[in-house]
Amino acid sequence: MNYQAVDYHLTGSMQVLLTSEAGDRIALKENIVFKTGRPRANLVQVDPQQLKQTLLGIGTSFTESSAFVLAHLDQQTRAAVMQNIYGEQGANFALARTPIGSCDFCVEGRYSYADVADDCSLTHFSIDADKDGFSVKQYPGIRDPDFDLLPMIKQALEIKANQQQKDLRIIASAWTAPLWMKDIQDWYVKGSVQNGFQGSGGVLKPEHSETYARYLIKYLQAYQHEGVTLWGLTPVNEPLGNNGQWESMHFTPATQNEFIKHHLGPLLRDYAQPPPQLLMYDHSRDQLEQWADTIYGDPETAPFVDGAAVHWYESSFRVFEDVFDRVHERYPEYSIIHTEGCIDDLGNDAPPGVTDPAGFKESGWFQNDEFWWSKSATDWAYSVTWEGVNSADHPVYAPVHRYARNIIVSLNHWVSGWIDWNIVLDSRGGPNHVGNYCGAPIMIDVETGSVYYTPVYYVLAQLSKTIRPGDRAVQTDQCMPGLDPDAIHASASINADGLLTVQVLNTTGQPVEYSLQIGQQHALVRIEANALQTLQIPMPQPTA
Repeated sequence: MNYQAVDYHLTGSMQVLLTSEAGDRIALKENIVFKTGRPRANLVQVDPQQLKQTLLGIGTSFTESSAFVLAHLDQQTRAAVMQNIYGEQGANFALARTPIGSCDFCVEGRYSYADVADDCSLTHFSIDADKDGFSVKQYPGIRDPDFDLLPMIKQALEIKANQQQKDLRIIASAWTAPLWMKDIQDWYVKGSVQNGFQGSGGVLKPEHSETYARYLIKYLQAYQHEGVTLWGLTPVNEPLGNNGQWESMHFTPATQNEFIKHHLGPLLRDYAQPPPQLLMYDHSRDQLEQWADTIYGDPETAPFVDGAAVHWYESSFRVFEDVFDRVHERYPEYSIIHTEGCIDDLGNDAPPGVTDPAGFKESGWFQNDEFWWSKSATDWAYSVTWEGVNSADHPVYAPVHRYARNIIVSLNHWVSGWIDWNIVLDSRGGPNHVGNYCGAPIMIDVETGSVYYTPVYYVLAQLSKTIRPGDRAVQTDQCMPGLDPDAIHASASINADGLLTVQVLNTTGQPVEYSLQIGQQHALVRIEANALQTLQIPMPQPTA
């Protein structure tokens, strides 16, 4: 540990927040006092003088599925839910993501904003699909037929504006170009090998590279006209594909590099000053290096790009922090933002002949906190049975642990912002037009109107309320002899006013005592079993 024992004279009170399996929900706990002397063997060391990356905060995503579920609520109940998501007294999320056109988390899917074939001038471009609502005749449970994806985004921005906060930073990602721009002339093709991929979303026809870039610019302009300024953009979601399971489109590092260099980059530069943040890749963390070397390493492309977007699906517990460290070491000027993660296939039945490995199908996950705190979830509907999947990377896991661990470790290793996937889904984990039912922080029974704030919501809210845009990550180290390496995870950040915030996750079934050391002083801290603890310490200026 590279640690400097500076004397800070920590005499003020420390605020402690806790969310735990025992039932604490961002609960304010008794203050902890610092003292001098020998710390305990279990140690978390924080060095406020070693400043690292500037943070963008924690966020979640807008989807058509989330809007559809919220449209089943009366306006008063929906307003309360939205306040709990975006309001200052709620989770106060600072980042967001939204699809450009359809994705799997749509009610019916298979649409773009330019579905008129061969309309290369994009004369018929329209974002009406994002704001035309849902038919009560077709969906009798709908309470507000005018609510949709774009109205949901506008309501979130209105909440921010009414509380005199800065607008949400929203990153937009297309799952695919309009089908007529692609070689397969379809949204996706299952099963067969296409362009070297098992199943396919197809690739852009060379003659439509410029057309697709203009399509993305038209989207930015259309949303700007609606009063929504998009902060960031990725060329496509998950360019490595999804085995042709739903809307997708493939790029390789080389083809995305050419697309940015010759088409999207120049158009974005001319679109606005400053242009939206352009984030390359937008897929699995483990392959980030190859994409960074290709795109950041091209001196013609690099000036157009601001950073990379990554997802967590390649492992339910590994964060691939070694990859983040190597990419940051080679390309320190580029940000890394986590743009998607969720509890996979929550509402899907087990494949034939496979029993439920977690044993939660009977009790379920709706209004059942035990599910979220226990080893209960599996990747991709029992992925241990999938051919070609490394089952060691996908054990049965606790959803809360996966979220909190991923965020804490990521922020320790140069990730500047972290975004969840759908903020709201129904009680099964949908709707999803291809049956890819997943978990969400908030789940709603659309028949009864019952709103369930899962433990993941409270964990994300606690992190979001205490990790704010403009904060700086600071060096954090830990030494926990005798404990499993996964038992305790810790990270820290500091704001411009000198408020130091330390996040600690205990994944074990027992309380753990540790010393929090800052400079020459330490505090004896007890973190409850299976809990996320946040400690906030006002930092005086150090003395020599």
